[in-house]
Parts: sequence; C-alpha cells; structure tokens
Amino acid sequence: MTTLPNPATDPTTDPATDPTTMRAWRVTGPGEPADVLRLDDVPVPGPGPGEVAVRVRAVAVNFPDVLLARGEYQVRPEPPFVPGIELCGDVVALGPGVAAGERGIAPGARVVGSAIGVLSEHAVLPAAAVHPAPDALDDAQAAALTIAYQTAWFGLHRRAGLRSGETLLVHAAAGGVGTAACQLGAAAGARVIGVVGSEAKAAVAREAGAEHVLVRGDAGTLAARVKELTGGAGVDVVFDPVGGASFEQSTRCVAFEGRIVVVGFASGEIPPVRANHALVKNYAVLGLHWALYQQRRPDLVDAAHAELTRLAAEGRVRPVVADVVDFASAPGAVQRLAGGTTTGRLVVRVAD
Repeated sequence: MTTLPNPATDPTTDPATDPTTMRAWRVTGPGEPADVLRLDDVPVPGPGPGEVAVRVRAVAVNFPDVLLARGEYQVRPEPPFVPGIELCGDVVALGPGVAAGERGIAPGARVVGSAIGVLSEHAVLPAAAVHPAPDALDDAQAAALTIAYQTAWFGLHRRAGLRSGETLLVHAAAGGVGTAACQLGAAAGARVIGVVGSEAKAAVAREAGAEHVLVRGDAGTLAARVKELTGGAGVDVVFDPVGGASFEQSTRCVAFEGRIVVVGFASGEIPPVRANHALVKNYAVLGLHWALYQQRRPDLVDAAHAELTRLAAEGRVRPVVADVVDFASAPGAVQRLAGGTTTGRLVVRVAD
C-alpha cells in the first residue's frame, strides 16, 4: 500500500478531488467496540501493485468487526488499525498491474469488496477482492452482499451440493448470513426451515424464504420438532453459523446422507464432532472458511458473484438491511451487533 500524492508537492493533483487525509475509525486496543473505536484523521491510502483504491459509500457491519475490536479475531492487526471488512464504493485509482476494465473494474465504477480496513472514507483492497456492484441493489444492500451471500452460496452449493426438492435447516435464520442462506435455499428450490432465537425474529426469517420457523427454547427439542416437520426423515442440509447446542441438535435430525455445513460459532461454543455418530447415521460434516476461496480459488468467487448478481437482478436475493446509520454512529452499530439482538444487516453510510 502506498500513500496518494501530496498536492503541495505534486502540481498534477487537485485537493478538491484528490484529498490527502481522510476520516477513519480505528481500534485503539482490545475491548468492546463502543469503548475502543476512535475517529482519526489519517493519510488517504493509495493502491500498491495488484490493488484498487476505493472511495467508500457504505460499510456493512460484520461479527468479525466485533472480534477485531476485542482482539479475538484470527487476524490480529497491531493497534491502532482500521476495522470494517465489507464495502460498497467507487473506484478512484488502480495500482500497478491492474488493467482498467478487467473484471468490470475501472476508475468511476461502483464496486463491492471485502478486506480488513474499510471503515473509513477511502480504502485499498486487492483487485481480486473487488467486483462490480449489482445495479439492482442500492449502496446499503450492495455493501451487505459479499460476505454473507458468498458464505451462503459456497456453503449450500459448493460444499453441500444442495438440490431442488431437498430440505434445508438454517440456524440463526434472521441474521445476516442466515437470511442469505434462506433466500438462496428458496431460490434453489429447497424447502427451508429456519431457526431463530425469539418469536420477534420469526417474521424476518419467513420473509427471507423460510417455509417453517422454529424458535429455540420452545417446547420440545429442536431435533424432535424438525423430525415432526419432515415426517421423521430429517433434513438433507444444515447450515450452521451458531455451533454449540445447535450443532448437537442438528446431528439428531439430519437425514440419511445429509450434510451439515459448519460456518461459525456465534454461540461461543465449538462443538465436538463425533465420528462414530456420523458413521452410523451416514451424514457428513463439512467446514466452510469462505476466505480460503478468496485466497485460493478467486475464479470460483467471481463465478459466485456473477450468479448472485443475476439472482439480485431477478429479485430473488436482496440483503435484509435492518438499519443504516451515519458514519459518526459506527461504534454504536458494531456494539449493537455484539449484543446479539439484531436481525438482518446493519450498515454504516460513509458517503452519498
């Protein structure tokens, strides 16, 4: 990463259109987001080789932002650092080795992308992590597309091979990645059963495509209620970003030759996988770390984005944006997500 030219020393730049400083939220040390995020003036970054510089329009809040603030994420940048991992914005410059127009990326193009360090007015991302923003989505919806929908797409289609007519169980079905999984499952012709934490969240899951919605903690075990809905057969695919007891219940109601996709551990509990149980019931447990596809098979990520763009144009997928807050309110939005009571996505509006 480089820094953009200084207009005081470079007469080819215009300070009105090529600012040298910007506002950025930075994590000052480990702690709760509302306590450790500070708004700073910092130099505008310029793109290095293979990178793209973007003027940020909107940033979707993700749970990794909470973990980054707490110092609990698998990547631990040295404070102070800029969090934020998902954006919609406009390309302002291309780094060496990035051809204008390649994969629809050129100066002035509205794009989406994912990289740590985007909760700021300008950001730099690897070119491979940037894609054209779907015309069918506004800035807030587009900002919330990449991580949740790519995760759901790869989990359901690449890992589990979900087929039309199968039954899909989605845990945390009112959350960001959960609503994405419900929408994509319904678009694939699956029968979707959603699981939510409270009755207040049930309507969100239904709107996202869940035919049936179960509330955790209601009478009877989750496995028993799922078996009742499926005539005792169980579900073909489980999409689980929760872990803990949700995973254990899933093993009790997964069908013959069913597939459980492990996406995350929002419960805070990493469940054990009992190989003997998987053997006697003939089911598979599949891990999904979407970022590895970004690193190792960006061609598959490009293909998934093209399919998501098509589905958005057809109105079959649309990120569920629960609230859009202004840039000054970003720490509160991250803290709200940390509280675990939100539905859909929270988005920070950075610029119009």
